[in-house]
Amino acid sequence: MMQPRNWNDLRFLLAIQRGQTLRAAARQLHVDDTTVSRRLAALQSDLGTQLVRQRGDNRWVLTEVGKMVAGRAEAMERHFQSIGTSVGDDRDTGTVRITSVPILTNRLLASSALDLVENHPGLIIELIADSRDLSLTRREADIAIRLARPTTGGMNIKARRIGTLEYAAFASTTIPPRDVRRLPWITYENAMSHLPQARWISGVVKVNDESLSGLRVHDAETALEATVAGLGKTLLPTVVADRDARLRRLDLNVDRPCLAREIWLLVHADQLELARVRAAIEWVERLVSAASGK
Repeated sequence: MMQPRNWNDLRFLLAIQRGQTLRAAARQLHVDDTTVSRRLAALQSDLGTQLVRQRGDNRWVLTEVGKMVAGRAEAMERHFQSIGTSVGDDRDTGTVRITSVPILTNRLLASSALDLVENHPGLIIELIADSRDLSLTRREADIAIRLARPTTGGMNIKARRIGTLEYAAFASTTIPPRDVRRLPWITYENAMSHLPQARWISGVVKVNDESLSGLRVHDAETALEATVAGLGKTLLPTVVADRDARLRRLDLNVDRPCLAREIWLLVHADQLELARVRAAIEWVERLVSAASGK
């Protein structure tokens, strides 16, 4: 097997390993799908062997040789990162990708990001609103903010609880208070019925003999907009909904205590010493601390 003429092409192999699709790999590297495909073809031509293959679901997986090459490329990547840290590369410049659920990304992080980018002009923050748990190990994100204690990730992922997200019931301000009781509850579709807020709503409906809306949603961001539209009432994070003049917090007068969820920050251990990542972590912690009322 020959050596690659362009070591930079190894980044494209790693991106495919981590993203599993051309689009995800292209997003990681800030290029288009065609560039990823072309650079992978060049790498395979240089090495004289197949490194990736496409499955029936259009996802790409590495061959056994591809996994071996990717393992060595990851070792090189860690080595270069350690060099930057050891020689005192403490510049808060570059890109940091932060992921969280849509309602926190769109309504809390994005609305407060001006402070971060103004104080760190060399920093580029990429906010990824996604209900899925993107992988820090595959470098789909640098920092993840999640609403439960992580159960996967291994020793390379450092996690700590940084706050609490309080919930309350809300309805549209266009709904007269006397009609709130008759409003149905907006809850979640079956795939998301495991969420604590979905289970809380189910319990209240069952105990209080209330009704469910004919609408089911996938995330709290959609639930918020459906509530604003008057389709029903729902449970929302107070740090978001209390700031929205279109919503009114409800006093349900129910025996069931309202919901609170833990907020966890996750980061890959290799990233912790990077100044740009530390700057972003400190900003998130300040933001969550203020949101939690600490």
